[in-house]
Amino acid sequence: MTATQISASAVKQLREETGAGMMECKRVLEETSGDHDAAVKLLRERGAAKASKLGGRTTTEGLVASYIHGGKIGVMVEVGCNTDFVARNDDFIEFCNDVAMHIAAMSPRWIKREDVPAELVDAEREIYIAQAADKPEQVRGKIAEGKLDKWFSEVCLLEQLWVRGKEKYGKDTSIEELRAQVSSGTGENVEIKRFVRFQLGEA
Repeated sequence: MTATQISASAVKQLREETGAGMMECKRVLEETSGDHDAAVKLLRERGAAKASKLGGRTTTEGLVASYIHGGKIGVMVEVGCNTDFVARNDDFIEFCNDVAMHIAAMSPRWIKREDVPAELVDAEREIYIAQAADKPEQVRGKIAEGKLDKWFSEVCLLEQLWVRGKEKYGKDTSIEELRAQVSSGTGENVEIKRFVRFQLGEA
């Protein structure tokens, strides 16, 4: 498939799935000869690389988003970016609102695994090692680390699978992948800085 054969609908579909710019979508489709899956992979690889470069920039602007579910669950989340211009960007605002809704639904305890107290991580690891006591000694550590990774994916916001991932993209997408896409699309460091979740009746 040549560049002239890349249809507008193919570009539009790729843009909707990845959040990348129209011209960037067209370029990667040309580079991959119109192979949609290869184009998605290439965009995500480039997006992750770009996001890592942006990661060191200070997020002094941003937005505090909120979400109330049925009057029983309430969430506030602070998401940072580099400029007020991006803080008013529709994609950035949508991301903030999506994260607030996700927190209400999935109740994460921390933003990333580095935030989890070391003593709690050690306690969880010991439990998983004990659970693997009937397995050969040389594999108990690997089994425990595997279970620990799964636990992190349940309690850490960035590692959780976005509740709207399959609805929007047709496949599982983590909050970190979504954040990296928004960061790549806006050209700024996007950082989930803190959140609070209230549930009626909980202390």
